[in-house]
Amino acid sequence: MTKNTQAQSTEVNGILAWIEKSGNKLPDPVFIFLYCIAAVVVISFLSALFGVSAAHPTQVDTAGNAIMISAESLLSAGNIQRLLVDMPNTFTSFHPLGYVLVVMLGAGVAERSGLFASAMSGAVSKAPLFLLTPAVALIGMVGNLAADAAYVVLIPLAGVIFAAAGRHPIAGIATAFAGVSGGFSANLLPGQLDALLFGITEAAAETLQPSWDANIAGNAYFIIAMTFVFLPSIWYVTDKIIEPRLTPIKPGDAESSSAGVIKDPSTALSDSERLGLARAGYACLGIIALWIFLTIGPGTPLINEAANPEARLTPMFQSLVAGFFFLFLAAGWAYGSASGTVSNHRDIVKMMSGAMADLSYYLVLAFTAAHFVAMFNWSNLGLIFAIKGAAVLQGSNLPDSALMALIILFGATINLFIGSASAKWALLAPVLVPMLMLIGISPEMSTAAYRVGDGATNIITPLMPYFPLILVFCQRWQKEFGLGSLAATMLPYSAVLLMSGLALTVIWVILGWPLGPSAPVEFILQ
Repeated sequence: MTKNTQAQSTEVNGILAWIEKSGNKLPDPVFIFLYCIAAVVVISFLSALFGVSAAHPTQVDTAGNAIMISAESLLSAGNIQRLLVDMPNTFTSFHPLGYVLVVMLGAGVAERSGLFASAMSGAVSKAPLFLLTPAVALIGMVGNLAADAAYVVLIPLAGVIFAAAGRHPIAGIATAFAGVSGGFSANLLPGQLDALLFGITEAAAETLQPSWDANIAGNAYFIIAMTFVFLPSIWYVTDKIIEPRLTPIKPGDAESSSAGVIKDPSTALSDSERLGLARAGYACLGIIALWIFLTIGPGTPLINEAANPEARLTPMFQSLVAGFFFLFLAAGWAYGSASGTVSNHRDIVKMMSGAMADLSYYLVLAFTAAHFVAMFNWSNLGLIFAIKGAAVLQGSNLPDSALMALIILFGATINLFIGSASAKWALLAPVLVPMLMLIGISPEMSTAAYRVGDGATNIITPLMPYFPLILVFCQRWQKEFGLGSLAATMLPYSAVLLMSGLALTVIWVILGWPLGPSAPVEFILQ
């Protein structure tokens, strides 16, 4: 190892040690929200005491004067009563909660029946050798629809497949990790993350424009473009930068638990699993056909005939959450009945119950996040900050593309310390979304910019929940592979994904392309 290499390795380990030490001092996200609630209470009291206010940019009184928005103390009798009386409703009306629970009921069946695991295993094992790297990266990004299954199934499998193809197994693990986690927001289809983030976006946008409705396809075009931008980026980094620098695997170094499973990838799936995948495919086609029929068939229940042309498809977009529930449920049930993992309807109920059990922590997090968002809105602080912040941004004369770049870099930085995408967006959206709306940037665009920054640094922070697991996967093949080794391996991916995502966002804003169906970059207050 050269002196330059040693210096670079030492520097990376030093940065990681500082990040790990600083990050470990942060409390659990649940308590972060509790501390934020306490801070909002104090700030609202002081703001109300000193008469902090701002003129609403669109609302006027009967005399034609702008309505003044004043800060409200959360310690007032009315707000204390509101907190205690409306607590159940504040929790259950939290926008992301319903979206996530509905989608996960179906996704839980698809995951526990083995559909997600078999689909990813089959897709990777069938990839031609010269396309192995992009195949693993693409399936990793699409595998985000499977949530945790992509981490625990695809990533170790990628190491085995690379080893079976005569390539370095850690390069396979790194490729899959970059696709699943670095490309967290890239996909070919909207999924659970879209439902989660747009639920938060909708709550934030409604503080400024109550009539604004979200649809989980609002970033559809953008995330598809991200997929095809990230794919060659990951391919290049793996084949040209990472794999040539990896230390060759020494004979006997890999654990028997890893080496013993190397076999012909074409034999990975059993006959019953292949039959299950075929039936799951037919089930997916059936649900898609049903949604098309409900959109264009007689009566058009998913079309609002009375609305303006640009809003006619709103019911269809809003129904996609239910659509993904039925899609995952039908596909999982069809797969399980053929593969033997589902024997009767009681198994389906157990799988749904298991999915809800896995969300127990999220429910606790959602309870505190819901009250933070609600109390922040009651105080009017978000709206006042948005109005004043918009005035500063407007005065700065920065182009929209520069503002989006700053948001991406900001999101990537705080992602090093707080891993949860929904937790960060729940903190940032109440300020960022209305503020950007006031200067003509749509909620869909602010959400897209946040997603770019959030995913890029997932793969280099030890605070990401799966980071230690990936390290264990690597150590099965190379025992001396440490935390700094993993961070150094993933750092080029992170830098390239961040820069390519930032460039894509800037180009998108400059050209004004739609982010999804009926989802423009620009926004006009109504």
